[in-house]
Amino acid sequence: MGRAYQNRKESMAKTSDMKAKVYSKYGREIYVCAKSGGIDPDANLALRRLIDNAKKDQVPAHVIKNALDKAEGGAGEDFQPARYEGFGPGGCMVIVDCLTDNPNRTFADVRKCFTKNNAKLGSPGAVAHMFDHVALFVFKGHDEDAVLEALMMADVDVQDIELEDGMITVLTPHTEYGKAKDALMAAFPGISFVVDDISYEPQSLCAISGDDAQDLRNLIDALNFCDDVQKVYHNAESS
Repeated sequence: MGRAYQNRKESMAKTSDMKAKVYSKYGREIYVCAKSGGIDPDANLALRRLIDNAKKDQVPAHVIKNALDKAEGGAGEDFQPARYEGFGPGGCMVIVDCLTDNPNRTFADVRKCFTKNNAKLGSPGAVAHMFDHVALFVFKGHDEDAVLEALMMADVDVQDIELEDGMITVLTPHTEYGKAKDALMAAFPGISFVVDDISYEPQSLCAISGDDAQDLRNLIDALNFCDDVQKVYHNAESS
């Protein structure tokens, strides 16, 4: 969902800004996770997942270390999770997950993004029931039956598995994340996950096009540049 930029200089500056935002989001999430569950990734599965994903997204080691050091020291900001739900362009559904130390500021920032991009915030629970909270794994492969068998042998509750264009996608309940990942790594040594995360996946898709598709891209870009926004989920499918 990128934009066309006028020149390379502007593009590079924008990319640098986005990288800084990504680093900041990971740093904040790692800090909160480590502060609540401990700084040892072997004992804190959620933290291990965050650190693995941060490394995959090329977050510098010092950003991860600083977040862990701050959590270990016990000082720092007191961030709380906040979720906002609403309806995007073309009637699609949107979930925005945040970590904030100032809920009033965060709400105002998120609402501004929605109102400027043909979207409307809803009440808590307005759309979340139309998404499944899942563990999501995507990796290269060609034998979905072997993957399914490995997961079933490990007593993993598989919600869905799909093979498309040489990539296998596995969905399990979010509570099965650790067990599913361990089973896949044990059954397929050297496996490399393209996606390895806890996500909200829509139960149905909403087709949008034209101005609605552009408005959604603008909405997501605006939300991603909000300091307190961590993740954005939606059910839109551009045609």
